Amino acid sequence: MYLLWTVAAAGFAVDQITKAIAAVVVEGHEPRHALGGALTFTAFRNPGAAGSFAPRATLVFTLLAIVVLVLIARVAPSVRSTGWAAGLGLIFAGAGGNLADRVFRTPGFGRGAVLDFIQFGDSGIFNLADQCVTAGAVIVLIQTFRGVPLRTVVASPPGSRPLEQ
Repeated sequence: MYLLWTVAAAGFAVDQITKAIAAVVVEGHEPRHALGGALTFTAFRNPGAAGSFAPRATLVFTLLAIVVLVLIARVAPSVRSTGWAAGLGLIFAGAGGNLADRVFRTPGFGRGAVLDFIQFGDSGIFNLADQCVTAGAVIVLIQTFRGVPLRTVVASPPGSRPLEQ
């Protein structure tokens, strides 16, 4: 459980620090290229989801992020797998990072636009919170396909249902 919260806190902090830097160094400036043009830093205020999906549904994404955070916080005490803890911690970091933007950035509470600023090649523009969600989802899928249980199952007497911790 401590791993989940450590990953969540670290991911959230790195996301918010990089967005604060991007807001000053990248936003309002010409795009900056690195790695021979393969990497571009350019600011984009995204009111929707990844790839600017549903830009008018900012409030929906705000509420969805809150639900995700509550669900992860609720299962966190029973997570015993390192993989599940890392995956859920990354998802929590990403959802929390983008939720912070939606709550505190303009145009107002719960309707703010997420600051995206990283682009590889011709891909969409994203931020580190988006990458945390993606990496966390991949880890959760791997854990699921490997059959690793989210919770520890406590042995129970024969003929009764196992109890989850």
